[in-house]
Amino acid sequence: MKQRNLVMTAILGFGLLAGGAIMAQERPVENIDPARHPNLADAQHMIGIAYEKISMAQRFNDMEGHGVRAKELLAEASRELKEAAEAANRHEHRDERRDDRR
Repeated sequence: MKQRNLVMTAILGFGLLAGGAIMAQERPVENIDPARHPNLADAQHMIGIAYEKISMAQRFNDMEGHGVRAKELLAEASRELKEAAEAANRHEHRDERRDDRR
C-alpha cells in the first residue's frame, strides 16, 4: 500500500510540474529592430503569431507534448533570429570601418 501511495504521489507531482511548465511558457519576445532588419523582425513577429496559435490549439486538443515541443522550437528560432541580427550588426560595423579607410 505504501508503494502504491508513493507511485501515485510521484505521478501527481510530475503532472503538476509538467502543467506548471506549460503554463509558465511565454510568447517569445520581439526584440529585433525593424528599421535595421525588417525581414528578420517580420520573421520574429510571425514566430510570435505561430506561438499564440499553438497555445490556442492546446486549450482544445491533447497533442501528447508535441505542442509544447513546437513552442520550444519556436522560442529557439526567435533567439536564433536575434543572434542573426546581431551578427549582421557586427558585420555592418566592419564594413563601415573599411569604408573609413578609403
